[in-house]
Amino acid sequence: MKYETIIDGVLLVDKAPGMTSHDVVAITRRVLNTRKVGHCGTLDPLATGLLIITIGRGTKIQDLLMSEDKEYVGTIRLGQSTTSQDADGTVLEEKPVPEVTRGKLDEIFAGFHGDFYQTPPMVSAIKKDGVPLYKLARQGKTVEREPRLVHIYGHEILNVALPEVEFRVVCSKGFYVRTYAHDIGQLLGCGGHLKALRRTASGKFRADGVLTVEELRTWPLEQVKARVMSLPEVSRLRGV
Repeated sequence: MKYETIIDGVLLVDKAPGMTSHDVVAITRRVLNTRKVGHCGTLDPLATGLLIITIGRGTKIQDLLMSEDKEYVGTIRLGQSTTSQDADGTVLEEKPVPEVTRGKLDEIFAGFHGDFYQTPPMVSAIKKDGVPLYKLARQGKTVEREPRLVHIYGHEILNVALPEVEFRVVCSKGFYVRTYAHDIGQLLGCGGHLKALRRTASGKFRADGVLTVEELRTWPLEQVKARVMSLPEVSRLRGV
């Protein structure tokens, strides 16, 4: 990049399935011809939805934006526990799914509300003695993980079509929706994993109408740059 473009701000992107958050960062770097690009909150390859991309001086407020609450819509597949707690993992155990009443589901979901401790999954970027847990998991190793304090502000069961349960959850930074799905399956006695996930909001930013990865790749440069929010615009939106 001999002649790097100087651009500062935030770009909202709808991450496509099957790609990493870093893939979106790499595409943004290439499209905008600028090196200083980051993202706010990793989305697993399985997941889609809102990815906040920070550019130039926008990277200075990355931690601030990452600390805000998130909203997700997801689907739990009951009856199957997997190595990664989501559909990308290998099935470890299968059990029959009981005839669960809506009342029982309401009771279990309601148990995850407010502050509680959540044990991060082995397939995660958290480090143990400097090594990411997912690398240890690939070696077949399991290590003790320290439970983390997380918070759920609200939830909603959107649809029940056993063995699947669709839900919406508003949660704090650091919350693992995969683990949420896994733990709900455990409490039902049949196991479960996260089949699908979409981040619909982060702080005041919402996924509706944001730039898709395909648009990011194919739109003319000036059209993409027009979608980059300036830092004053971001501050106004956040009410700062």
